[in-house]
This record gives sequence, structure tokens and C-alpha cells, in this order.
Amino acid sequence: MAETHHHAGGGDPLPPVIAPGHTYASVTATIADVVLKRPPDWRWFLGMGAASSLLLIFGGAVANLLLTGVGIWGVNAPVMWGWAIINFVWWVGIGHAGTLISAILLLLKQQWRTSINRFAEAMTLFAVACAGMFPLLHMGRPWKFFWMMPYPSTMALLPQWRSPLVWDVFAVSTYATVSALFWYVGLIPDLATLRDRAKNKYLAMAYGALALGWRGSGRHWARYKTAYMLLAGMSTPLVVSVHTVVSLDFAAGVIPGWHATIFPPYFVAGAIFSGFAMVVTLCVPLRSWYGLKDFITDRHLDNMAKIMLATGMIVGYGYAMEFFIAWYSGNPFEEYLLLHARPFGTYKNAYRTMICCNVLIPQLLWAPSIRRNAVVLWVISIFVNIGMWLERYVIVITSLSEDFLPSSWAPYSPTIWDVATFAGTIGLFTFFIFLFVRSLPAIAIAEMRELVHETQHHGHGAQAHGEKA
Repeated sequence: MAETHHHAGGGDPLPPVIAPGHTYASVTATIADVVLKRPPDWRWFLGMGAASSLLLIFGGAVANLLLTGVGIWGVNAPVMWGWAIINFVWWVGIGHAGTLISAILLLLKQQWRTSINRFAEAMTLFAVACAGMFPLLHMGRPWKFFWMMPYPSTMALLPQWRSPLVWDVFAVSTYATVSALFWYVGLIPDLATLRDRAKNKYLAMAYGALALGWRGSGRHWARYKTAYMLLAGMSTPLVVSVHTVVSLDFAAGVIPGWHATIFPPYFVAGAIFSGFAMVVTLCVPLRSWYGLKDFITDRHLDNMAKIMLATGMIVGYGYAMEFFIAWYSGNPFEEYLLLHARPFGTYKNAYRTMICCNVLIPQLLWAPSIRRNAVVLWVISIFVNIGMWLERYVIVITSLSEDFLPSSWAPYSPTIWDVATFAGTIGLFTFFIFLFVRSLPAIAIAEMRELVHETQHHGHGAQAHGEKA
């Protein structure tokens, strides 16, 4: 993964970060023309149509929820948390890869982040927007959301700090704000490029307004670099803190299967795992449809696969530790839940599929040929996304449905409205992604130009040695 490696596994030379032969002009034209000159093709219209259909379903599901109440969902006693909280944790996790790629890899001067950071950051914002829907809807009275906000009362107290959801509001809103600023600041030079290249007067005015008067002067670049690095430094602790806070919603409870100190690191690793899987899910079709294989190369696929493999093994270690803690604690409730109910009980199929998707299938990534095979890697990323959703399902549902009082045990099954709401947020996410690809550069033009110098003057060898652009 490091830029200083001369060879990848198996003794093969490292693929380049950007294909040789490109000039500053060709980089700019290839990326900017996707937005300014290339008309949308049938794949874009098909995807947008499917996303819009799911959005309509989402609107209908939310309208019915507001009119009828959360009783339309499958939640019951004792399973007070259902698909809404499962989906919330899953979507927040997906949003982690964008900040990791952008902030941490920027601070570590990893050049391979350049081609994928822009749409990874956009993915973060859209995923967090989808995640934020569910706690609001799960409240039952979304119009009372301000009770979760940190505003002082007339007595200078904060009486609404009665729910752990307040922690989530702090964490997720901070994360969304900093991620949006980071994304926008990185966009400013590219918005100026689109402003200068746009033939349509109104488009040029719109991009010009968003570019904030960028002229590319030395002073502009100095301030841009300073702001970008400061935001990267601010974003870095958020990668760890946000999902740690979300995991504390579970770990602070006494329910069997939740009351574990391993939850924060294990949730963070799982979030990065699912986030990178979603980046792969998006970038493989993107580079194929828009002819961006020169910019999103096998090097990027290889490195993302390595991160998925590493974080997947941490997640597998977390599963093993849950078994060990249940056995070592001697707590009969923990033993029953983790050693019997999950692997052999009512929800055994979900648990076993989760193990298969998150632990067994990622082991294929040890092979360099699979890591660099776009189609196979894309299929593996789909399985990981499914597996991580099932992990959230297993954690939430099994622990609540079979807790301390056997007489209150009750099975959980979702309703059609649970499915419709979740499918609707997938439509919302997809809708934003397709809109983003057509309106803003999916790859950072200014940062890709910096890599051109290497290919022109140093070639592939310089990249292998990690020389900076």
C-alpha cells in the first residue's frame, strides 16, 4: 500500500498511479468534458430512472409513516430498534471511507488517493444524509427533532440531554459539516476550471459563483493548501470518533451481545471496511463508463483491496473475541446469545451469511490477480456491503429479541414499509451520485495535474519510489 514499495505481492511491479502519456491539457479535457461536453448516455438515464423510482417509494413510505406512526414498521416489544437503526449504523459506516481517503491519506502523502478522493468525499456526504433520516423517523415525532439539539433552555440548562441520540447528533452533524467543507474547499480550483471552459453563459456564471473568485495565483494556492491541510487534520480524528460514538449507543446498554468494550474499535474497522467496499462498488462502473481507466488504475484497485483485506481481518478478529468473551465471562446470558442463539438460533441464516461475506470471501484478496481484477473485486465489494448490513442486523435484532427475560422473547420480522424505506434511501444515495457525476468533476483535476509532472519527467520508476509531484 505504501508508495515506497517497489513490488506488489507476487513480485509484480506496481502499476502506475496515472497512465503515462498524459499532458496537463489531456487530463483537464478528459475529466472536465464528462461534465461539460459529453451528453448523458442510456446507462445514466437508466440509473437515474431507477433511483427516481426508489425515491418515489421513499416519499410514499415516509408519508405513510408520518400519517400512521412507527407501528407500520416491524418493531415490537422487546425489539424496539429495527431496520431504522440498522440502516443508520450501516449508512454512517459507509461514509467513513471518504474521509479516510481524503484526510488521512493526504496527511500521509499517499499519491494514489488523488483519483478517488473526490467521489469518495461526495459519497460520504450522501451516505451521511441517508443515515440522518433514520434517527429522525425512528423518533416517531420527527417534528420534535430540536429536542436532540444542543441549545440552552431559559434556565441555562440542557434538559434534552436525556438520550444517547444526543451523542449521535453531535458526532454526525460535526462529521457532516467538516466533510462538506473539506469536499467544497477541494473543489474550488476545479470549479474555476469548469468556469473557464464552459461554453454556456449561465453555467459559467454558476461555476464562477461557486469558485469564489479563484484565479490560480500564488496567494490563492498558498491559502488553499493551508485550508486543505487544516481541514484534513480536523477530519482525521472524526474518522475514529464518529463511529466510536455510534457504537457507544450499543455498548452503554446492558443487553447481552452489546455490553462489550470491543465495540468502538471493531465498529470503526467495520465502517472503514464497508466504506471502501462502497468506493470500489462506485469506482469500477465509473471508470468503465466514462473512460477513466488511465486515472483509476489497477494500482488504486490493488490498494483499496489491501485496505479491505486488513479491515476485514480486524472485523473477523472482533467476531472471534465476542465468542471468547462470552465463554470466558461465564455469563449464562452472553453464552446463550453468542454461542447458541446467533450461530444456531432463529437468525442463524443471517449470522452465517454475515460470516461468509465479511470473513471468508475477503480472503480471496490475498491473491494479487484478484485484487487487480476489476470485475471480481466489484463482486467481492457487493458481498462485503451485504455482509456489513447483516452484521448490523445481527447485532441489533438478536440481542433485543432474546434478552434477560425469556418470557418476553419475541421474533422480529420487517414489514414492507421497512423494506420500502431502506430501498428509498438507496435510491436517494444513487440519485445524488448520478447527479454529482453529471454536474461536478468526479476526479480532482488540479491534483491529477500534479501527477502529470512525474509521468513526463520521471516515469513509472519515480512513482514506485514515491517521489512527490
